[in-house]
Amino acid sequence: MSSPPPRLTLVLGGARSGKSAYAEALVTSCPAPWLYLATAEIWDDEMAERVGQHRARRGEGWITRDAPLALPEAVAAAPGPVLVDCLTLWLTNLILAEADIAAATTALEAACAAAPGPVVLVSNEVGLGIVPDNALARRFRDEAGRLHQRMAALADRVVLTVAGLPLTVKPGAPA
Repeated sequence: MSSPPPRLTLVLGGARSGKSAYAEALVTSCPAPWLYLATAEIWDDEMAERVGQHRARRGEGWITRDAPLALPEAVAAAPGPVLVDCLTLWLTNLILAEADIAAATTALEAACAAAPGPVVLVSNEVGLGIVPDNALARRFRDEAGRLHQRMAALADRVVLTVAGLPLTVKPGAPA
């Protein structure tokens, strides 16, 4: 990946599909520094280990900022290339905070559209499995589907990662 990514790229995939590594490679095709906006909140040792693995994979040139809820504001403040990892964790945080998801998504759309450098959004595709057995999980799945549709409509490129392979769903020219 030597050419820079388009203005906005959405990278979707399942757990351990290679979406984050692919997104990192897209962002590092731009000149450093690169901003990594982390939406995860660390609630237990297993999540702390996952976050540690992600941080260890990134080398020099990365600036990491936590944005568990104020993601639109963090994207808007980004001075250059930015990687958001991930939208589904951000959505979880919004649901748990009982935030207005539609308003937060609108704010994220505006921030991405106005960003000065390429933005790469990572998210978990959760709508390909069985129907969840409880109302909260069904709401999460439905909200994730709506969020993905809105961001994909705005994105110049959408990529689905499967088994480490990037499959371009919506092609877009580099910025």
